[in-house]
Amino acid sequence: MPYGFAPFSPPPLLSRRAILGIFGSGFATFAAPQNARAQDASRDITLGLTPVFLNNDLELLAALKTYLELSVGQPVKLVLRRTYEEITSLLVSGQLDAAWICGYPFVAFRNQLELVAVPVWRGKPLYQSYIIAGTGNAAASIAELRGGAHAFSDPNSNSGYLVTAALLAEQGARPEGFFGRVFFTYGHRNVVRAVASGLADSGSVDGYVWEVMTAVEPAMTANTRVVRKSEWLGFPPIATTRTAMARGEVQALRRGFVRMAESAEGQRVLKLLHLDGFAEEPPALFDAISAKADLVKRLG
Repeated sequence: MPYGFAPFSPPPLLSRRAILGIFGSGFATFAAPQNARAQDASRDITLGLTPVFLNNDLELLAALKTYLELSVGQPVKLVLRRTYEEITSLLVSGQLDAAWICGYPFVAFRNQLELVAVPVWRGKPLYQSYIIAGTGNAAASIAELRGGAHAFSDPNSNSGYLVTAALLAEQGARPEGFFGRVFFTYGHRNVVRAVASGLADSGSVDGYVWEVMTAVEPAMTANTRVVRKSEWLGFPPIATTRTAMARGEVQALRRGFVRMAESAEGQRVLKLLHLDGFAEEPPALFDAISAKADLVKRLG
């Protein structure tokens, strides 16, 4: 399919098989070195990045890497993957020091993960999920989108899947039964592309991404419009495992993110990200997302 889109199948919340597979096949080989390398200040600090990023812009990635290395005083390796599941699996299994994930995987592994920092956008550590449609589509609510083709971002995305699935679950409906066709684009930008091109009648997208695209690439969103905005929810956080939280390099990463606005290099990164900064926030910030996950799970 175009853009590497994948057909819909009702997704489990982060395949436990994938997590267990990593542990079963490689845990013994990396668990012991992890403790040993914690004492090695020369090793790379690994930070995973998911499609929560606006894109894989080389300027942004280079600026982030440069800033973090200056901040923590160690080499930093940015690890990119196509799906949320891949990065979250690496994080939970201990193969990453930290990762910029989504609120949905965070609440799924709440007993194993800790918050490092949460982005602050427009003065708040919050964002919204948007349901968008083409400009030629007159739908005024999700009810009027029934039967059409709908694009989701990722089965483990809060804004790109869970919020819409929970909205339908409140009515006793599932996405595959409510919409005529459903597929995953594996990227919020791709959701916008799918709707703008007419490949999808509607889509679920990260409101932060749509707003930034509208500001810097207006042609990309010109053929789309917002049908519905969700309530404000916890912004996709940077997380680490509970066992890694106390390690020096993770604490250094936290300080680097929280103090990003205090240096010229950090301000450059924030400008590229269109964020105000990063803050330390309590896990309760994600309680509303957890409630949505429970609602969808109860429907089955």
